[in-house]
Amino acid sequence: MIVKKLRLQRGWSQEHLSELTGLSTRTIQRIEQGQMPSLESLKALSKVLDTDIATLQKGLTTDENEVVDSKDMIIASVKNTKAFYSHLIKYIIVITILFIFNLIQSPSYMWVYWVIFGWGIGLAIHALNVFGIFRLFDPDWEKKQIDKRLDRRV
Repeated sequence: MIVKKLRLQRGWSQEHLSELTGLSTRTIQRIEQGQMPSLESLKALSKVLDTDIATLQKGLTTDENEVVDSKDMIIASVKNTKAFYSHLIKYIIVITILFIFNLIQSPSYMWVYWVIFGWGIGLAIHALNVFGIFRLFDPDWEKKQIDKRLDRRV
C-alpha cells in the first residue's frame, strides 16, 4: 500500500514506475496488492521512490491503511444514517404541516397525497441505500472510482 501511496503522490502510473525501476508492471501490481517483494525489488523501489528500504518494508507489512479505510467507512456509514433520520424528521414535519394546510384550504381535493407519494419514494430509496438493502454510490463505490481515476490520470 505504501508503494501505491508514494507512486500516486508523484502522479505516476504503474507502467511509469515499472519503467523507472526496471520491474515488470505485474510485479508493481502484486506489490501494491500486498505481496512481499524481493530484496532486489525493494532496492529498486526505494531508489526510485527516494525512501529507505525499512520504510517500504514497514509499509508493506502493516495494515494501517486498511484500518484507516475501515474507520472512514464506519464514519461515513454513521453520517449516512444520521442524514437519513434527519431526512425522515423533515419529511414528517413538512408532510404534517402540508396535510393540515390541505385540510383547511381544500378538504375536497387532497393534493397532499401526491407530495406524500413523491417524497416518500425518495425517502424509501434513501432508506434502502443507507441500510444496505440497495447500495448505490456507497463508500466502496467512491473509493473504486477514485482509484480508477487516479490510475488513469497519468
